[in-house]
Amino acid sequence: MPVRTAAASAVRPVLSSPSSFICAFAVALSALVAGCGDKAGPAPQAQAAPPAVPVTVLQVAPTRAPLVVEAVAQAEGMREVEVRARVSGILEKWRFREGEPVKAGQLLFQIERAPFEIALAQAKARLAEAQAVEEQTARESQRLNGLVADRAISQKEFDDARSAAAVARATVKSAEAAVREAELNLGYTQVTAPVSGVSGRAVKSEGSLVSTGADSLLTTIAQLDPIWVRFSLSDTDLVAVPGGRAAVRGFREVELQLPDGSVLPQRGRINFSASRIDPSLGTLEMRAEFANADGRVLPGQFVRARVIAGEQDNVYLVPQSAVSQTENGPVVMLANADNKVEPRPVKLGLWQGKDWVVTGGLQPGDRVITDNLLKLRPGAPVAPHAPGEAPAAPAAPAATAPSKS
Repeated sequence: MPVRTAAASAVRPVLSSPSSFICAFAVALSALVAGCGDKAGPAPQAQAAPPAVPVTVLQVAPTRAPLVVEAVAQAEGMREVEVRARVSGILEKWRFREGEPVKAGQLLFQIERAPFEIALAQAKARLAEAQAVEEQTARESQRLNGLVADRAISQKEFDDARSAAAVARATVKSAEAAVREAELNLGYTQVTAPVSGVSGRAVKSEGSLVSTGADSLLTTIAQLDPIWVRFSLSDTDLVAVPGGRAAVRGFREVELQLPDGSVLPQRGRINFSASRIDPSLGTLEMRAEFANADGRVLPGQFVRARVIAGEQDNVYLVPQSAVSQTENGPVVMLANADNKVEPRPVKLGLWQGKDWVVTGGLQPGDRVITDNLLKLRPGAPVAPHAPGEAPAAPAAPAATAPSKS
């Protein structure tokens, strides 16, 4: 019994101290963790590196490209004529089909003829009466001419006869003019096409009363071949052209791009260039003429005019989608020799179709990345492939070896 009491009393003081208890607990916990670690095995691997992003690259080479200035343009007929009534009357008949091609001189409308036939007959009757009076006064003047020479009549009588003959001749001239006017009015009842082209919508229906003046419009005709295209070049575009504004007079050829993206086979030629810059818009108005035998371009249609302003050497063509605009200027992303992303500032010229003309910043053989730009960061790995090729399968990322303790 004394031995147990002594042992118990020896243990009790040790556990009763708080610091001694904490130290003992920490030692026991460390041993427990170490034992569990030995049973759990090795530590987990570190996080794998991100896979290379598949991208399409375009290997660029210097080329020679035309210097093209593009502008939005609108087509208009070479001649756009308003067909109007020149006499008043009832519109009896249409003689054409709306929207169809017509020839110069073709009959389009027929206005009632009867009133003008009557007016012509009356004018001819007055002319015949005036001619009869003229013949009578002329004979009388001739007869008195011999009498006045013999002093058989007074000079006043002779002068009166001559005056009557002059009045008769003037009356005949007036009657002849009235007949000519009546003939013209009768002819105007047949409204013909002044030029060849495509007819528009008929404004007046058959049976309507047409009149001269502001309400005389009957239809329109637009000449489509050749066709004109009107556009304006900005002052900024003109300054970018070699030679600047002074080179405008040397512009000759123009390409025409239609709304569907196709280009007319034949180039046009500039037939008008304004002599001054529009101060309100800062643009120079121009006009070009194109062959349009098949009628592909219609008046009022919006197209794109591409003015050929010259040629450039040692430039690069890069898709517009490959160029990013930053606060420091335009930049393209390259795939370098290590297949990592390398930003490259470039200097841009003008557009050529769907490409930028790059005038500085690139070197022959550079591989320009054209897609997946939003996924790229400088220095990030990429898996490049040529346009039209399927991207290669990304390689499995290398695992990081566990650390040894």
